[in-house]
Amino acid sequence: MRLGVLDVGSNTVHMVVVDAHPGANPSPYSTHKSVLRLMRYLTADGSISDEGVDHLVTSIGQAVASARAEKVHDLVAIATSAVREATNGPAVLEHIENETGVHLRVLDGEDEARLTFLAVRRWFGWSSGTIMLIDIGGGSLEMAIGPSEYPISARSVPLGAGRSTIGYLHDDPPTKDQIRRLRRHAFELVSDAADVFAEMPRPDHVVGSSKTIRSLARLAGETHTHGNISSQWLKRSDLKKWLPKLAELPADQRQSLRGITADRAFQIVGGGIVLHQTMKALDVDELQVSPWALREGVILRYLDSLEQGGSDL
Repeated sequence: MRLGVLDVGSNTVHMVVVDAHPGANPSPYSTHKSVLRLMRYLTADGSISDEGVDHLVTSIGQAVASARAEKVHDLVAIATSAVREATNGPAVLEHIENETGVHLRVLDGEDEARLTFLAVRRWFGWSSGTIMLIDIGGGSLEMAIGPSEYPISARSVPLGAGRSTIGYLHDDPPTKDQIRRLRRHAFELVSDAADVFAEMPRPDHVVGSSKTIRSLARLAGETHTHGNISSQWLKRSDLKKWLPKLAELPADQRQSLRGITADRAFQIVGGGIVLHQTMKALDVDELQVSPWALREGVILRYLDSLEQGGSDL
C-alpha cells in the first residue's frame, strides 16, 4: 500500500510517501517539501493572513497533485501548532478543504508528543528502557517520558524554533540582549512544564527529534558508528560552545556551516537556544538523535489501526 503523510507545520508543508504494510518497516518512496514559515504570516490578532492562506492552498494543492501522480492509496493530512493556534484556524481549515479537497486533522501538543514518542520507541526498541523525548518544531516544543510505546507524561510549550526567532531575535544577527531575553524566557517556560519530570525516575535514554535538532547535532555533535549503523549524539556542553559562533553570523552565512540547510538557517540560533535551555532545565547532558519523528509516528499509528480494523490516528 502506498501511503502519503502530509504535515502542515509552522515551517514547512511536507509530504512523505512510503510503501507500507502492517508489521513491516515503511519503505520511503518520495518526499515533497515547500518552505512556508507560516509564523511570518500571523497578524497582530493571531490570525493567518490572506497571503499566508493562499500559500497554504498552493503548497497543499501541489502535494495533492504529486500524491495523485504517484498513485497514493491514502493520504493522511495533519496540521500542528501554527494552524491550531491561529484565531481563524477553523475558517482556514474549511477554506483549504474546499479548495484542495484535503481534510486536515489538527493535532494538539500532546498528540504530537505521543505520535513522535511512538516513532522514537519503534526506532530504538525496548532495550532503550525509559525514554525521554525532546522535539523542537517550528511553533512548539514537545517533551515526553515513559517506558512503553506511548509516554506516561507529555508536555507541549510554545517554544518552537520559528516562533522563538520571530518573537525574540528581531535582528540578523541577533543582539546579545535579544539572546539573553530568549534564553531566560525559554528556561522559565521549560522549567514550569518540566516539573512533573523531576518526580520521575531518571530516563535510561534521552532522545532528540526534529530537523532543528538533527541540524544542530550535525554541526556540534558526534557520529558514533557500530558496524553498519551510525548514530548522532549531541552534548549540551558542545552545543553551548557553538551557540555564540552561530549567533555572530547572519542567516545567509549560517548555511555554509556543516548540517545547516538554507531553510533552517533563519531559525537555527533560536532553535539552538531553546534546545540548550531545555537540556539545562531537564538536567540532560547528552542526547541521541532519532531519524524518525512525527510523520513516521503518524505512519506507524495508521498501520497499527489497520491491524485493529480501523484507519484513525
